[in-house]
Amino acid sequence: MKYVLVTGGVVSGLGKGVTASSIGVLLKACGLRVTSIKIDPYLNTDAGTMSPFEHGEVFVLDDGGEVDLDLGNYERFLDIKLTRDNNITTGKIYQAVIDKERRGDYLGKTVQVVPHITNEIQEWIERVAMNPVDGTDKPADVCVIELGGTIGKNGILHHLHNNTAILGAGDIESMPFIEALGQFSYRVGAGNFCLVHVSLVPVLNVVGEQKTKPTQHSVRGLRGLGLMPDILACRSTKPLEENVKLKLSQFCQVPVSNIVNLHDVTNIWHIPLLLRDQRAHEAILRVLGLWCVGKVSQEPKLSEWTERGSKFDKLKSPVRIAMVGKYTGISDSYLSILKALLHASVALDRKLVVDWVPSCDLEDSAAKETPDAYEKAWDLLKGANGVLVPGGFGDRGVQGKILAAKYAREKNVPYLGICLGMQIAVIEYARSVMNLCGANSTEFDPATKTPCVIFMPEGSTTHMGATMRLGSRRTFFQVNNCKSAKLYANANYVDERHRHRYEVNPDMVSEFEKAGLSFVGRDESGRRMEIIELPAHRFFVGTQFHPEFNSRPGKPSPLFLGLIAASSGQLEHLLQRSSGTVSSPSRCINRHRSCQVQ
Repeated sequence: MKYVLVTGGVVSGLGKGVTASSIGVLLKACGLRVTSIKIDPYLNTDAGTMSPFEHGEVFVLDDGGEVDLDLGNYERFLDIKLTRDNNITTGKIYQAVIDKERRGDYLGKTVQVVPHITNEIQEWIERVAMNPVDGTDKPADVCVIELGGTIGKNGILHHLHNNTAILGAGDIESMPFIEALGQFSYRVGAGNFCLVHVSLVPVLNVVGEQKTKPTQHSVRGLRGLGLMPDILACRSTKPLEENVKLKLSQFCQVPVSNIVNLHDVTNIWHIPLLLRDQRAHEAILRVLGLWCVGKVSQEPKLSEWTERGSKFDKLKSPVRIAMVGKYTGISDSYLSILKALLHASVALDRKLVVDWVPSCDLEDSAAKETPDAYEKAWDLLKGANGVLVPGGFGDRGVQGKILAAKYAREKNVPYLGICLGMQIAVIEYARSVMNLCGANSTEFDPATKTPCVIFMPEGSTTHMGATMRLGSRRTFFQVNNCKSAKLYANANYVDERHRHRYEVNPDMVSEFEKAGLSFVGRDESGRRMEIIELPAHRFFVGTQFHPEFNSRPGKPSPLFLGLIAASSGQLEHLLQRSSGTVSSPSRCINRHRSCQVQ
């Protein structure tokens, strides 16, 4: 097994996740099997209880793991399926060590950070790296590891006047991982470990010169912690000047051929191409001792990425989607949804324009308190070609989402509701069409007399972490000729990922169906509602699952394709094309691969 470690320096937000993913794409294009691991030094066991304001979206895996959003990047770029163990946290490591101590595995020894915590980290990496992730039973050839956090920026590593260094408050939890990775590089040996350090080369507007000092200090800090960079990936607004590369090589002791520049590009699909054009694959393969190995192609095959990136840049016909949510100020809160919309719009030759609509600003109270915001929100909603209401928790902004669903239903505007967005559509239908004025979810009104959305019986009322209905679950289509089934190529059932505590009240389903709301998808029991549609509407679909988590650049989510197609006047053609696929009585789609069940 070969390992590529990606670290970051100077400032956060440089794009370590995209860089790690792009390195994986490059190595995969050279014919290698690639897996990925993300290390997050926070004490949480997983990302499940974190606010999107704190950490962006929570990405959900097939096995129900609630993980860092970077694992979504890995899955999308590499077209692989990871597990919860591919996201390492301090909480998981300490819990594993404490469990071993309680069992007596340490034979009465004093349990310490070194060696017990550091050994656990190394053993975890080695164990998870061997798990197959590409649908075969074969392990990966290379494991790309991303270390969260930033090394060498103010607040992380302070350099004092006597050249000693101290760790800034808040990053003490990173130290066991840094120590463990230093030991790990020695443990696996030369030729099996490559360290790629992502750093910033800023330009000061006053002088207009690319400055290397931040990267020099970052590399010095990295070396002081026992890690030696093999390759520098330098982020900048414009391509690096040759004299800047020479200076970095001299002061960071990294060969010029091992310094790559990740300057700003029009879309992230260009990043693997940028690395290829600078021969980054050659540098990595040489460090790993793979350059002359027969099975490794010396030229990465990236024709699909080249075509996709070029196509994106040429798109001109816009399609406007109103994203109505409560976390609209931070786009990372809906990262997978944005990517799924992008995958679908590029596939349908449309330039995606997302109009962020804070759901609170649509509410009647906003008309009095913030009239300008209210007017702007409604203008955006009414100017959109389609409406998307994503998942979420809590009652803030719920009334605004209900109003958005009502607008889309009444005005025949394409609508896709995901998780809470589906529940919102059900509540709105009960109130507006069925005249059940008090209809609500028990999440928002526990005492409601018309609970059309209820807490799931198996859910925990005392613990929040990992207690939802999580991971890949099967949905069976109840109506063969519905839009959703056609978009899924006339499948009998589909496997998609879930993350929810509440569900449509099964005792009210018959009332809804009599009123015209069709529940076209249900779980295996038939009592849990998974997909809703309004048959007479142009495109009005809600899903309890999260289709965005299975969308890939070359394999867009069918329901996102449906939304974009309906919003750009292409739905009829898309449905004919999708339903034209030959179907068998036992055909299924699992959204990562098609399969025929004999």
